[in-house]
Amino acid sequence: MPETSQMDNSSAGENAHKWDTICIFGTGDFGRSLGMRLLKSGYPVVFGSRDPKNSTLLPNGAQVLSHTEALKTSKIIFLAVHRENYDFLSSLSDLLDGKVLVDVSNNLRMNQYPESNAQYLSQLVPKANVVKGFNTVSAWALQSGSLDASSQVFVCGDDHKSKQLVMDVARRLGLTPLDQGSLLAAKELENYPLQLFPMWRLPLIITAGLTVFFFIYCVVIDVIYPYAKENKDVSYRLAISIPNRIFPNVSLILLGLVYLPGVIAAFIQLYRGTKYKRFPDWLDRWMLCRKQLGLVALTYAFLHVLYTFIIPTRYSVRWRWMHSMIEESKKNKTLQLNKVLSWRVDLYFALGMMGFALYVLLGITSLPSVSNVLNWREFRFVQSKLGHVTLLLCTAHAAVFGWDRFLQSKWYRWGLPQAYMLGMVIPCIVLVLKLILITPCVDRMITRIRQGWQSKPKNKKVPVHINKSSLI
Repeated sequence: MPETSQMDNSSAGENAHKWDTICIFGTGDFGRSLGMRLLKSGYPVVFGSRDPKNSTLLPNGAQVLSHTEALKTSKIIFLAVHRENYDFLSSLSDLLDGKVLVDVSNNLRMNQYPESNAQYLSQLVPKANVVKGFNTVSAWALQSGSLDASSQVFVCGDDHKSKQLVMDVARRLGLTPLDQGSLLAAKELENYPLQLFPMWRLPLIITAGLTVFFFIYCVVIDVIYPYAKENKDVSYRLAISIPNRIFPNVSLILLGLVYLPGVIAAFIQLYRGTKYKRFPDWLDRWMLCRKQLGLVALTYAFLHVLYTFIIPTRYSVRWRWMHSMIEESKKNKTLQLNKVLSWRVDLYFALGMMGFALYVLLGITSLPSVSNVLNWREFRFVQSKLGHVTLLLCTAHAAVFGWDRFLQSKWYRWGLPQAYMLGMVIPCIVLVLKLILITPCVDRMITRIRQGWQSKPKNKKVPVHINKSSLI
């Protein structure tokens, strides 16, 4: 009996070791990096290679065998080869019976083939349980251990147990697996790494459009107009002055666009009297990229601060100050302190500094490492309540800068308003609409709708049909 139990324990240990061993087909960059990561996590690793003798680049501690021999050592096989090289698997179809074959491949462009690589692989070796996964993790991240930027592993497949085995491997490597369903999702997973900043595309397009518009607009009224009317060459403003008009205006508009979709959504719910209807697609898309809009707005606000700091060091500014002092000396006059102007300038800077401080706070709390430690109410308070306060302070900052210029015709060059006036339009609309929404009666209605209340549909009048025969 002791000898028998010892033999059973030995065979059980061999089986356990066999299940724990990971096989990798492919000795390229990703295959080597994955093997190194698996070895560090305690997995025995076996590489299947068409040339087992050529193993100088493979990580120490890994075995290198032929494809046939390597298949016998493991239940899980990571296929780290390109789709064009899948043909060798056909001859191994019987050995792959019941094995978990993990496809980690990506393509050179989106929708390169009619079906996904994983679906094609499933047709090529129907006896294997094909699982798509690990294609969103880079070889560099696996090798360096810096997995912060790509710690999520999307997994899909038709066999639930096979997916669970792959997800268990991902967890042991320090990754976060996410089940994406059946193998039909593989095409979407293969397209995902090929997308270039998908959530940033719309915000960047909006930012680029606004930047180009304000650049042309400011050049017309601040450079071309003085040259056309007074023959003044002030083209030097293109380096500092014009950008310092673009950055704050675009930043303020982008900040307004962050909170405008939420206001629009609230009015749509008020109109419909329910929250159980989908918003229009354009509004959904807009609301999903609000974080990116806010971060770009913060970047432009930061540039505005930097450009403002260097204003006193500019040659043109110092020259105007010196010229003003000389002219004042020639006239033997001393200008009196303008207290209204002093209040205006101090208020302008005070509002700007407070607004920028809250701007930075919004940006910090949008970082995952910070937002994850906040509860829902804290995050909403900062991003929504303080966000609207930030918008109010920044809009007031722009309004104090303009002061009463909007009432003076000399500032309308060729009938065009100043750039700051255009920059305040969307923020002012947001603030007025938000003011309506926070009034007690409207706020109570919005709260009821968001708690599940629905307005009753209006009863349609049913036409009354009169029987003419009864009148006879």
